[in-house]
Amino acid sequence: MTVQLAKSAIDLGIVISDSEKSLAFYRDLLGFEHVADTPMPIAGGGTMHRLNCGDTLLKLVKLTTTPEHRGDGGIAGATGMRYFTMIVSNLTEIIAACEEAGATIAVPVTEVRPGVSIGMVEDPDGNWVEFVEMS
Repeated sequence: MTVQLAKSAIDLGIVISDSEKSLAFYRDLLGFEHVADTPMPIAGGGTMHRLNCGDTLLKLVKLTTTPEHRGDGGIAGATGMRYFTMIVSNLTEIIAACEEAGATIAVPVTEVRPGVSIGMVEDPDGNWVEFVEMS
């Protein structure tokens, strides 16, 4: 058996602690398109803020009761999903805008191999977002 994709991208769900701060980061700062808010009928209820990033749907889930456990610490902080990556053409501009907005820069613009540079920032809940630029 293999997965037979009906869409060329994976949708990502992130449980958040503060809708206003998360929307300010993903929608306002990074420019993801906010397409809808929908009720969250499972996991105790809440709201799912749905944002498009290219073909990916980012689902920011604000539960009625915020879980106490956080997966802070970046890549080495815990097992499980630690970050997601976007391939971009304006890495320096993105990192500068995030820094200016007060976001924590987890990894400044760094060339990781010839022609490939990365930068990583933390969202309001400590999740890492990686931007990669290839020249």
